[in-house]
Amino acid sequence: MGSTPQCGADASSSHASHEIPIGIGAMLVTLGVVYGDIGTSPMYVTKALLAGNGGIMSVTEEFILGALSLVIWTVTLLTTVKYVLVSLRADNHGEGGIFALYSIVRRGAKWLIIPAMLGGSALLADGVLTPAVTITTAIEGLRTIPEVHAVMGDNQTNVVIITLIIVCILFLVQRAGTSKIGRAFGPVMTFWFLFLGVSGLMHVLGNPIVLMAFNPLRGIMFLFSPNNHAGIMILGSCFLATTGAEALYSDMGHVGRGNIYATWPFVKICLVLSYLGQGAWLLANAGNADLASISDLNPFFQMLPDVIRPFGVVLSTCAAIIASQALITGAFSLVSEASGLDLMPHMQVFYPAETKGQLYIPMVNNVMWVGCIIVVLLFQSSAHMEAAYGLAITITMLCTTLLLFFYLHKIRHVKVFPFIFVAFFVALEGFFFISSLTKFFHGGYFTIMLAALIMAIMVSWYNGSRVERRQANLLPIHDYLDQLDRLRHDETYDKLCDNLVYLTNNPRPDYLDRDILYSIFDKHPKRAQAYWFLNVQVTDEPHTFAYSVENFGTDYVFRVTFYLGYKVNQRVNAYLRQVVGELSASGELPPQRSDYSVYKTPGPIGSFRFCMVYKTLAPESDVEASERTAIALKYAIRRHAGSPVQWYGLENSSVIYEYVPLFTKFKAVERLERIYPDKN
Repeated sequence: MGSTPQCGADASSSHASHEIPIGIGAMLVTLGVVYGDIGTSPMYVTKALLAGNGGIMSVTEEFILGALSLVIWTVTLLTTVKYVLVSLRADNHGEGGIFALYSIVRRGAKWLIIPAMLGGSALLADGVLTPAVTITTAIEGLRTIPEVHAVMGDNQTNVVIITLIIVCILFLVQRAGTSKIGRAFGPVMTFWFLFLGVSGLMHVLGNPIVLMAFNPLRGIMFLFSPNNHAGIMILGSCFLATTGAEALYSDMGHVGRGNIYATWPFVKICLVLSYLGQGAWLLANAGNADLASISDLNPFFQMLPDVIRPFGVVLSTCAAIIASQALITGAFSLVSEASGLDLMPHMQVFYPAETKGQLYIPMVNNVMWVGCIIVVLLFQSSAHMEAAYGLAITITMLCTTLLLFFYLHKIRHVKVFPFIFVAFFVALEGFFFISSLTKFFHGGYFTIMLAALIMAIMVSWYNGSRVERRQANLLPIHDYLDQLDRLRHDETYDKLCDNLVYLTNNPRPDYLDRDILYSIFDKHPKRAQAYWFLNVQVTDEPHTFAYSVENFGTDYVFRVTFYLGYKVNQRVNAYLRQVVGELSASGELPPQRSDYSVYKTPGPIGSFRFCMVYKTLAPESDVEASERTAIALKYAIRRHAGSPVQWYGLENSSVIYEYVPLFTKFKAVERLERIYPDKN
């Protein structure tokens, strides 16, 4: 046996080891990473409510107090109660989000996979749209500064070009990690929230009647009032105030639950003060003909004094750019969790920070990057993009509510509250969903189509994996040691190499995938002096660097397990050579003679070949058409998800790519009748 890991090998480490401690630095990262989306909502929520009510000439006290009450209680019920107080308690070893929640409750019912995939797909689709819409809105807002307008003009192409440049920069810096990004964004967002609170408070002090909006009856009465020109559709505008709540839950693994608890009260107070301040300003300027002449009037900017407004626009532009970060980091977490649940292919993951929850997935980053560029080029203006905004996220919230019910009822064993919880929030979010359906034909179709595409990928991968699991078979290595010994001495076959190496996902040390043994024996026997089977386990500690070896009492079969911390580069090729060198030095591996070398004295280690095994579905396989399609789609997705050759540093190694059949039942065929030629 070789060396064994001293720490970090146990995947089921304690819950506490995953918890990110509360601190000023971590809270600053939280403000920079988590609240960008929900923190920029004051820029457009009141504007949307005003436009839906007929403009500033139609402003009444009933409208202001009723609309503000709906916004305040939307944020309170959905964000504070559902997500901060309830959802954040439903974490999977510190990770949040709909997939982390599903991983906790999936044993409750098999069909729960459907809301998990549906909600995750909708959130990922919304994550593609968010950077495009927020950045475009911010760049268009710069036009309200005369000096900037003189340079940009009214040509929308200039806005598109600037937006694309900023989008590219934003996705380029993701590889730095959310910790570094959060430290850079944190001070800006802290100042942004203070700006929201102070600018709103100035107007609240001048017109404190808006404080009556805290009475929920004001909102309910206005919702059903004949003076509500938008009817129930007003909830679609109110819902924009809480679109970042799901991202808040998904980002928990990046910043820690405690830091969200510590910062959310400050964030909410500043948001509410901004909404109240805009309402107070509208009451003071109701019926102002000069303001009515301004097209696309935005109370958020108009309530700022002329001297402060340019600064406010620039600050809001920075905040809007940062808002994209919450969805991007949330997408990394979601995809990582989906891969762990075998709903998506395994992808290369980097951990730029010292915390495992802060990760970076190049494939996801690049796909979202391209998606944002397509959205900007397709919709051109923020007005068109906003029509698609928020519809998909209502689907995610409904799915999260359903999973939370099972968590509270089945996992936490709460008796009555889960039924009240699910009835209340399904009804509330159902209202929001219905009111948001009006956006479908005005751009909402894009996010729904994108969500459907992501859902199709998940379903195909899940169904394909299910077919594979049915045929999966692990075979005991001990039963095949004699065959391997005979093969390595069988000179009727050419020796392929001295060391033949296979990578395996199976963590059981005494068993091998049937596909690997099939590759060695049946796909033209592969003769080698030693056979190596490698398994890589990523530990929860950042710098674990250890390995273990099982030789099964032989000097020609070695099962090597690498225990690598999540910060350790997975250069399997280099690590294996170290292991082989140590085993050779200890005598566990016989010297491998080489008569030819560029060096004067050849080393004791011979040649290496890595064999990458891929499964294929034979045309004769007896599977249903839907299963055949699922397998075909899964393998097509796998081809584009990246290669272990790159992940494990095998680019410069000698690699064999081999395809083995998926061992399903084959279709029965009739026996052929032999025809003998007529000799006459």
